Amino acid sequence: MIDFANFYQLIAKTRLSHWLHTLPAQLHAWQHDNLHGDLPRWSRALNKLPMVEPGQIELTSRVEIGSSESLNDGERKKVESLLRQFMPWRKGPFTVHGIHIDTEWRSDWKWDRVLPHISPLDGRYVLDVGCGSGYHLWRMVGEGAKLAVGIDPSPLFLCQFEAIRHFAGNDQRAQMLPLGIQELPTLRAFDTVFSMGVLYHRKSPIEHIEQLRNQLRDGGELVLETLVVDGDVNQVLVPSDRYGKMRNVWFIPSSLALKRWVERCGFCDVRIVDENMTSMDEQRRTEWMVNESLLDYLDPADPSRTVEGLPAPKRAVLIATKAKD
Repeated sequence: MIDFANFYQLIAKTRLSHWLHTLPAQLHAWQHDNLHGDLPRWSRALNKLPMVEPGQIELTSRVEIGSSESLNDGERKKVESLLRQFMPWRKGPFTVHGIHIDTEWRSDWKWDRVLPHISPLDGRYVLDVGCGSGYHLWRMVGEGAKLAVGIDPSPLFLCQFEAIRHFAGNDQRAQMLPLGIQELPTLRAFDTVFSMGVLYHRKSPIEHIEQLRNQLRDGGELVLETLVVDGDVNQVLVPSDRYGKMRNVWFIPSSLALKRWVERCGFCDVRIVDENMTSMDEQRRTEWMVNESLLDYLDPADPSRTVEGLPAPKRAVLIATKAKD
């Protein structure tokens, strides 16, 4: 099973040390709850990954570890077979010793939209809420983050992250914990908090924004990316059942409504810095994610609408500063 002891030691003498009052008990309970199911199988696959010197690691323009010359054909086939045991791979892409993990999402495109607008991450403590496989954690490290912590309750995403970290020489600057934001105490310790692709899954978006605020130090920066619809400050879409075949989509505000929500939650200098329609080049089925994807969620006769007849996915990036408590 995955051991979190290194993380406890890592934060013991940092501004995150008070997290140790609650975190070990939570993760012990998580491990107990996952003694059965898929986690033991994924853990065995992790243990079979060979030790390979990472060599050159590129994290600024992409996530690429090592080179194709690091493995012979037999070793490469073995590693690829093990990595495929963690399918579906949704967030990426990654290249590991010449093996290209072509994920469902081109998460690098989202990062390219976000990066020009955020404060420099050099030396910062960063939290990524709903981090998936941890792709953006590596890009945050590439931008100089002192510590990038991702949280996501999915055991599969944790195993995907650990597989990449294994080949990255167990780099301690990127860490992932199998928790949801609602399980975090009020830490008030992070310089930057990211929440990308999470808000519309929350039954209470205002509570989610407040939870994000609780993790930031005064003057810290919130980076919030979510689905939006066109409209004025009062426009909010509430799907009657599903949105893009997803049942867990609750509120999709206009960008102006989103800005007001964040301002009401105690943030200042709130600004929408990007809006972008999700394309079928950015989210699609691949050899590493063979399930349905965006193409299957849109009306084939009118791709500007979902199969339910709702507006097709449009995403906005919002940047804000936490005002003093």
